[in-house]
Amino acid sequence: MNKDPLPSKPPSAPFDVDAFLESTGIARKVITYRRGEFVFKQGDAANHVLYVKSGGIKLSLLSKMGRQAVVGLLGPGEFFGEGALAGQVLRMGSASALGPSEIQQIDLETMVKLLHQEHAMSDRFITHMLARNIRIEQDLIDQLFNSSEKRLARTLLLLARYGRPDAPIRAIPPISQETLAEMVGTTRSRVNFFMKKFQRLGFIDYTDGLKVNNSLLTVVLHD
Repeated sequence: MNKDPLPSKPPSAPFDVDAFLESTGIARKVITYRRGEFVFKQGDAANHVLYVKSGGIKLSLLSKMGRQAVVGLLGPGEFFGEGALAGQVLRMGSASALGPSEIQQIDLETMVKLLHQEHAMSDRFITHMLARNIRIEQDLIDQLFNSSEKRLARTLLLLARYGRPDAPIRAIPPISQETLAEMVGTTRSRVNFFMKKFQRLGFIDYTDGLKVNNSLLTVVLHD
């Protein structure tokens, strides 16, 4: 005799970090930054974990020779500065605003308490860290094996948060060609050449800010 199947559990709604932080009574601080303003600089004390409420953040490193490398761009819903949780005393790099941005500061003691006591928050943070590690691995592979044209296309798609189901064409935060060149590992002139090519092919549009069409993926997939 077949047993009745177990009733399916309705899918739970995604954990809303913004709503959770607003609803808790934790001590918190939200700061608005202008475009280009530093959230923290390399060598500053690492005493907060930060969360992007709106806008975007550029993460960069400065070598002893004075050369800057852009190592990541973050958007709403992402954490940064989490190295402080692992005992990092000083910031290993800098974080600056890509445009007007609201950044929430969470002190270390409060963040540790949240991760221990709030399982949904802990799960969300672990998911963030795993996604960040995967992104770093993909960036390394991209840098080692792909052409500068493919690297630029992938960077633009990531900036446009490709894969979100809400729109086939998405605007990206204001970003200079110099910054794109630093991220891709090429020159500004090469970035300018490829951007004009992408525009001509209809992959990007400058009508009202920079918008990226999902069709740009064909550049990444093309052998």
